[in-house]
Amino acid sequence: MYSVILVEDEDIIRRGIKNSVPWEEFNCSVVGEARNGEEGGALIAEQNPDIVITDINMPVEDGLQMIARTKCTYDYVAIILTGYSDFEYAREAIRNGVSYYVLKPLDMEEMKEALERAALELKNIGILRREMEDREKLKHSVLIPEPDSMGGMDPVASQILDFIARNYDQKIALADLEEELHYSERYLNQRFQKALGTTVIEYLNRYRIQKALAMLTDEGNAISDIGWKCGIGDYKYFSYVFKKYMGCSPKEYRSKII
Repeated sequence: MYSVILVEDEDIIRRGIKNSVPWEEFNCSVVGEARNGEEGGALIAEQNPDIVITDINMPVEDGLQMIARTKCTYDYVAIILTGYSDFEYAREAIRNGVSYYVLKPLDMEEMKEALERAALELKNIGILRREMEDREKLKHSVLIPEPDSMGGMDPVASQILDFIARNYDQKIALADLEEELHYSERYLNQRFQKALGTTVIEYLNRYRIQKALAMLTDEGNAISDIGWKCGIGDYKYFSYVFKKYMGCSPKEYRSKII
């Protein structure tokens, strides 16, 4: 349900709006009332409402000043309720981020229309915010397990991590690590898995895809080349491995984050 704050210095008008508008029809609820912009600003900071309905001409601080002071911080939908029909007020209201303008004396149909449009705007804002949050989560995906911080890093696992970091773009097999570090493949895998909770090959695949994610944020990197750059190979196999970890193709990933 969308929260609404009413800011109006005339008690009769403010109470009349609160009691006569069928708020539930628009999935709204009045959570606070104020008599001027200063009180309204404090209430906005306290309640962080979805919708603010305010008069323009009020003592202490007017409605437009209140909106200009608070809207950037508290991203609500603003509806101006005023007896002024002068274009200059309307233009200033729009400049300050007012979405709708309802004139006094109050026309209930106008108010209902303004609330209906405000509710639709809030719904669209919610969808956009969720999409942006999902995009950010996807963009900052972390596939590489963190080393165990308890007691420091296992020295053998640390050597393996260093080898992968230096050679991930090349073909790597456990036999290469055996030759480099002079331990058996089984021993290397056991030490690594104990330290990081995954096998060397699984970590290597995740490391390569993590590098691919960074490359995909730059449209200058052709998707067909990224598989080779991160050591996986041709696009078909790269796409297969990428989808295994990310749930989508490299092309789909790029389209979602850019």
